[in-house]
Amino acid sequence: MIDLAKIQYRVVVMDESKNQYNIKEYIENLGWEENDGELSVRTSFVAKNDKTSKGYLSKIIKPGCLVGVFATDGASQDEEVARGYVETWNPVEKSGGHTLKCTCYDELYKLQKSQDNRYFPSGTGTKSAIEGIFDDWEIPQGSYQGPNASHGKTVENNKYLSDIIINLLDDAAKKGEEQCFVQARKGKTSVIPRGSNKTVYVFRTDNTQMFSQSISTADMITRVKVVGQADDDGRTSVEATVNGETKYGIRQRIYTRGKDESLADAKSAAQEILDDEGKIKKEIKVQSPDVPFVRKGDLVYVVSELAQSYYYVKGIQHTADTYSMTMDLELAEPKKEKASSEKKKDYNVGDIVNFHGGTHYVSSYPGSKGYKARAGKAKITIKNGSGKAHPWHLIHTDSGSNVYGWVDDGTFD
Repeated sequence: MIDLAKIQYRVVVMDESKNQYNIKEYIENLGWEENDGELSVRTSFVAKNDKTSKGYLSKIIKPGCLVGVFATDGASQDEEVARGYVETWNPVEKSGGHTLKCTCYDELYKLQKSQDNRYFPSGTGTKSAIEGIFDDWEIPQGSYQGPNASHGKTVENNKYLSDIIINLLDDAAKKGEEQCFVQARKGKTSVIPRGSNKTVYVFRTDNTQMFSQSISTADMITRVKVVGQADDDGRTSVEATVNGETKYGIRQRIYTRGKDESLADAKSAAQEILDDEGKIKKEIKVQSPDVPFVRKGDLVYVVSELAQSYYYVKGIQHTADTYSMTMDLELAEPKKEKASSEKKKDYNVGDIVNFHGGTHYVSSYPGSKGYKARAGKAKITIKNGSGKAHPWHLIHTDSGSNVYGWVDDGTFD
């Protein structure tokens, strides 16, 4: 159990020469937050711009400097809870003393502020698409524990890269994959499922300051209409209609079936939209003493007169000066079990498959050298390679893909 009375913070800045300084005694208004719909952590503080043995703080802390926030519970936990590079640098001179206001963002900020045009051919896997963006923008990568669904042809023009990534993860979830999110931690970016935290904190009436519950039908989707590809005149035909809770009125979403997507798969995707967005939204806002180790995407448990259940953290704001935090929570629905009768498809030599993109290797053995390969149609030429690590040999069947080597299980369908 964490003793909130023993929580302490420290703030470390790294200057241009890679020297590190603990500046906690100079700063106030320290806070960091992770917001819904954003990837990057935002950290802000106001420092007394005093003269130190190394000069004024404004000469040490400059735009682009790395700032890390650390927290300890006085017992077993002492770790980095936020980091960012100084993006806003604002020294203020007053008769009563000089201050320096700084706002910092982590490695993912460049994806929030950058637009790009991306084309994903039909069959591109989620992992290949997202890691391709990370590679192009030189984002240091941690673990990928996210989905690898096969996406239909996708064209994203003039879109923010953060939105493209969120859309890919949402589309994978609509196809039945686990809902995942992107998180930077200690300088590396990972894709992980919601609720991956090992420690689940419990918030009760006696250890919180405020509970506020919201129940809303405002954003419900109650019908999904599946349409086919547009003809030469731009017209589409309705191929299926999937209804949900229409007693709340008709709030319709259009789902366009992919060129290589079966109607059954399109209807399944439409049902996933209803399963995800066709429910009454139940959210809770909680204000409590700060637990600095809680992050967006974590699973927490709430016990109050309003609710008693598990929730996911949608957004969170930590305020160090008052040792408090505010969480926006979303009800954690029980995970749906896939039908036990669902059989894994048996692939054989000669089958034409959709390669999701990723890595192809020079042999099937562990440790063999790998190279990047584009998604697309490919033919299985060898099954159950003797090396076992990369058991399938694929050769591309058109110019869309360049796969010609050994690949892993789950990289095609």
